[in-house]
Amino acid sequence: MRIVTFTKFRKDASALFSAVEDGETIQIVRHDKPIAEISPLKNTGDDLPSWKKKRIKQSIKGEELSSLILGEREST
Repeated sequence: MRIVTFTKFRKDASALFSAVEDGETIQIVRHDKPIAEISPLKNTGDDLPSWKKKRIKQSIKGEELSSLILGEREST
């Protein structure tokens, strides 16, 4: 477990989160007191975090909704 100060965490947050993605646990301290611990999520069988997963795009056959709305605006 790596221990970092709150100031260092704010300065190097991106690099520290990359370390967490690689499996490391980070403890954040302020005034020598632990205030938080960041650890990787337990493996759910999927290697990608939820924000990086491919999403399903839903679509309906026919004219786009934006076109229908603009058409309604022009007809009134």
